[in-house]
Amino acid sequence: MLLEIKDIHVHYGKIAAIKGISLEVDEGEIVSLIGANGAGKTTTLKTISGLRPLTSGKVLFNGEDISKMPGHKRVMAGIGQSPEGRGVFPGMTVQENLLMGAYTRKDELAADLAEVYELFPRLAERKSQFGGTMSGGEQQMIAIGRALMTKPKVLLLDEPSMGLAPMLIAQIFQIIKEINKRGTTVLLVEQNAQQALKLSDRAYVLETGRVVKSAPGPALLDDPQVRAAYLGGH
Repeated sequence: MLLEIKDIHVHYGKIAAIKGISLEVDEGEIVSLIGANGAGKTTTLKTISGLRPLTSGKVLFNGEDISKMPGHKRVMAGIGQSPEGRGVFPGMTVQENLLMGAYTRKDELAADLAEVYELFPRLAERKSQFGGTMSGGEQQMIAIGRALMTKPKVLLLDEPSMGLAPMLIAQIFQIIKEINKRGTTVLLVEQNAQQALKLSDRAYVLETGRVVKSAPGPALLDDPQVRAAYLGGH
């Protein structure tokens, strides 16, 4: 198992944000976390990447307990994250933003940079433009490209389609599929449950800090409760 979370609890002060979540991500999979705002999806990703400390429980990566490992070491171990809100550096060029992803690396970057530009031709055209002048969709591409520059074994994507036009959403999901096909495992947090479930090998439904369902993506697409709650169907 590439990534395993065992009974994690996370608090913000006295408030329990996560109340005993367990989940698994196997190598080569796309796994989605879906749920309403405040369900604990983003907190789960932050806990995996080391941005939020655990109250209890374990995060295992490649069989190793990384629960107390600092965030930058987790990046070096192979956990890359594209954060909610994108976190693009506005006063840096597109290429400088991408290279920030490789901050912890000491090896050759040219091939990986070329691959990011192949996935996102738009970024190649605008590599000298400042990040802050790019559109929302382009900034999302920067955020994903920057995470790919960490050379991740697992890529954590937090709300990649948020605020994007439908045509761009379809494009972003197509790119996620391609990233996975090229050998990167993906853990996806996404409000657009329909698109996420179509794409996913497996998915977990979170409600108020707990996992309430887990199944293959297509099975959850057909689940009447999931349809009623997240897909606008009955």
